[in-house]
Amino acid sequence: MVLTAISTESTRAHHHPIRVYYEDTDAGGIVYYANYLKFAERARTEMLREAGFHHTAMMEGDGIMLAVRRVSAEYFRPAKLDDALDVSTSVTGLGAATIDLDQSIRRESQELCRVHVTIACVGRDGRPVRLPADLRAVLNPIIPS
Repeated sequence: MVLTAISTESTRAHHHPIRVYYEDTDAGGIVYYANYLKFAERARTEMLREAGFHHTAMMEGDGIMLAVRRVSAEYFRPAKLDDALDVSTSVTGLGAATIDLDQSIRRESQELCRVHVTIACVGRDGRPVRLPADLRAVLNPIIPS
């Protein structure tokens, strides 16, 4: 898993670059608010992929899916057409069937948006199931103490 320290604290985060395209913006060249959630989703997916957990393999092999249970977003500054953004994702907690994450979308040193999300592990029937032990083993060591 590619995880790098982002502060002097014990916080560890995965970083994913995003470029703002025309399709992400409104007529004024400002990123539409819902697209920040798409950026965050892509970054979470890539974090899991780099850790060896592909959504397709989890669905086909284990019969499990990861679904957003709760999300909140705070918007501080607008992203604009052609901006190069960085989405950092930090795992902040694990439950029996959930993963809590904090995500920050930045342009250089400016935080543009902060997202807090709880992901639930569900089976094919949509009911909660325990996080797979191998996924828990990868995520548990990177949770800040």
